Order: sequence, then C-alpha cells, then structure tokens
Amino acid sequence: MANSKFEYVKRFEQPDQLLPNTWIVVRLDGRGFTKLCAKYGFEKPNDRRALELMNMAAKAVMTDLPDITIGYGVSDEYSFVFHKTCSLFERRASKLVATTVSTFTAYYIHFWPTCFPDVPLSSPLPSFDGRAVCYPSVQNLRDYMSWRQVDCHINNLYNTTFWTLIQLGGMDAKEAEKALAGTLSADKNEIMFSRFNINYNNEPEIFKKGSVVFRDYELVEPGSHIVAEEADDLAEPVQQSKTQQETDKKRRAKARVLVDHLDIIKNDFWDRRPWLLSNKPGKIPKQT
Repeated sequence: MANSKFEYVKRFEQPDQLLPNTWIVVRLDGRGFTKLCAKYGFEKPNDRRALELMNMAAKAVMTDLPDITIGYGVSDEYSFVFHKTCSLFERRASKLVATTVSTFTAYYIHFWPTCFPDVPLSSPLPSFDGRAVCYPSVQNLRDYMSWRQVDCHINNLYNTTFWTLIQLGGMDAKEAEKALAGTLSADKNEIMFSRFNINYNNEPEIFKKGSVVFRDYELVEPGSHIVAEEADDLAEPVQQSKTQQETDKKRRAKARVLVDHLDIIKNDFWDRRPWLLSNKPGKIPKQT
C-alpha cells in the first residue's frame, strides 16, 4: 500500500550494501554455547556428535544457497564464503547475514534429534549470531581461512592437553590452567606423550583441522589453472547471461556437497579445486 501517512518511517532505513567485487565471508557463532554445552553434557574437549551436527547444518545451508563457494567450521562457529560475483539480496549485509544465520539455525535444530536422539531440546533453544566481512583479494580470503584453521589447531591442542590433565591427571581446572601457563605447542605435546602416552598427531583430523564444506567436482592437476590471478585481475565480475546463470545453477545443484577435514593453508587444496575461486562449476565425478 502506497502513499500512507505512515510511510515516512521508511526514511529511517539506512543502506547497508557490502563492497562490490569482493569476497563476502559470513561468519556465525553460537550464542551462549558455554551454557548450552553444560546443559546437554557435551563431551570435553570435543563432542563428535556436536561437530557432526554443525556440519550437517552447514551442508544444508550450502545446498540451499548456491552462491556459497566454500565453508569452514570449528567448534560452534562456521564461516561461509560468497563468491565475488554474488549479487544475492543486492549484497545487503543485513539480509545476507540474516538469511545465512536463520537458515543455519533452522537446520541445526532440525538435525538435532539425528545427532542427539536421546537428548530432546528445551528452551532456551540454540541460536547463532553472525557478521559479514568483505575481502578484496584472493590472498586476503585465503589468509582469513588460514587464520581460522590455525586458530583451530592452537585451541584444540590447548583444550586437549587441558582436559587430559583434568580427566586423566586428576587436576582441577585451576591446576591445569597453571600447569599450561606459558607453554608452547611442543611443551603440550610432550606433556600428553610423556605423562599419558598420548600422541596428539593421532587425534582425529576433524578435531585438529576443523571441517571444510565444498562441492565435489573432479580434481585437477596443480599448476594447470591460474584462477587466483584471474580473479584478482578482474576490475569487475564478468556478467553472465541468464541462460548461463541457470546452466551453472543446475550444475551446482547436481554436485554433491562434501564435508572433509583437510589442510586449507597449503596451496594444493586450492590449486586442485579451481572452481572455489573461479565460480565456474567443475566436472561432476563419474560414479564408481
């Protein structure tokens, strides 16, 4: 309804468009998850069920939002990368964040009974918040992803050692915290191996590296593409026809969405998956 005397309130709305021709990362975090973990008795230092639940929700989000090219998750956080060509919601931060966070939250609650069949949810229900950040270059984007994976390693090594001292060493939280004060990575590895015969290298990859979500296409030989340079050299994204957009959308829909626990810091991961940066769907792997 137009021309109402109340329509003036629209003037209070402020533009919140994200920068054009940049990678958009929507990073979400669990709200009050320390209390939630205690409420539902999550295992320490890592609860495999909780991590699988996060991954199931992330896969569903990536399936629903084809503009997402890759996701990375650890603990109660997930980062979703929207390609530079993304025009979803006219690149408005509020809508992009709200849609990503609400979709993730809905699937998290939906899949809860699958991962926690004997632990029904009760109020207050799990929820997430989020923010959107623009990164202008491939290197900026990769440095962001590397930062999250390095952070995963640092936090998991500390938490694993901390809870080992409590669960197997008989310490309380204050004693374990004091024992680890000022220690380096090598020190923590030595504590676990010498005192408890635990080799941190044998810990599950999902704990050490976090989870990477992406569409499954045929891998290419490293060095056969120069996608990163091409993406950075474009002054503005190449405009596709509606026919090409629909074709690419269908090819993405056919691709299987995978969750894996890989090193995303080294070049090999990106070199063998050029579609992550080119926004051009790859070849669907042949069924075996």
